[in-house]
Amino acid sequence: MLELISFGPTGWGDEILSGAWITLSLAVATLPLGLIFGFFLAMAKNSDEPSLANAANVYTTIFRGLPELLTLFIVFYGLPLVIRQIEGLFTDDPSIQINSFVAGMIALGAVFSSYASEVFVSAFKGIPEGQYEGAYALGMRKSHTMRQVIFPQLIRLALPGLSNLWLILLKETALVSVIGLSDILRQTTIASRVTKEPFMFFGVACLLYLVFSIASSVGIGAIERWTNRGEVR
Repeated sequence: MLELISFGPTGWGDEILSGAWITLSLAVATLPLGLIFGFFLAMAKNSDEPSLANAANVYTTIFRGLPELLTLFIVFYGLPLVIRQIEGLFTDDPSIQINSFVAGMIALGAVFSSYASEVFVSAFKGIPEGQYEGAYALGMRKSHTMRQVIFPQLIRLALPGLSNLWLILLKETALVSVIGLSDILRQTTIASRVTKEPFMFFGVACLLYLVFSIASSVGIGAIERWTNRGEVR
């Protein structure tokens, strides 16, 4: 039975390893997209401009309310139609395509950013107003205050919530198997159907996700210790 998960022409090890790489690549590619957009959403929610705050709240309400799988379907099937319609205004031969990886990254990034924005908003609220006032009293501009005073504290306060979102994102990458991306779940599903050994291959998938989660927890712990290095104990 172990021959079925070995590497080479007689086993499925190569395919499963390839799926693991795609799963990890998708999660890592989605993370900065979700973090950056989530941060700007949080800035918009804290803005004094009502239109910005309302737009950000509508965005997060939509993507927090829709099932992730439905969001994935909308992006994968609907976004290419919108792009082709727009491209059709400028050319008679639309050619832009969205593959499964990009569709998964956009859909998961949209969902991740909506939740991350709430984490950032809570982190902003945890920073005392005196931090801003002290920086302005020293003559620091808003950009310098944000970069040198607020942002380091923001990361420390937001890290626990963002860590949980990362682990959720890592697991939600399994959804892309339904749109044809050859991730861990899709490769193990194919292997289980061909070999008639679903328990073994899905067990391998479980182990791989657990390995990713444990490695992530170790890395997150190291980051937390680094961000807390200046605290007085």
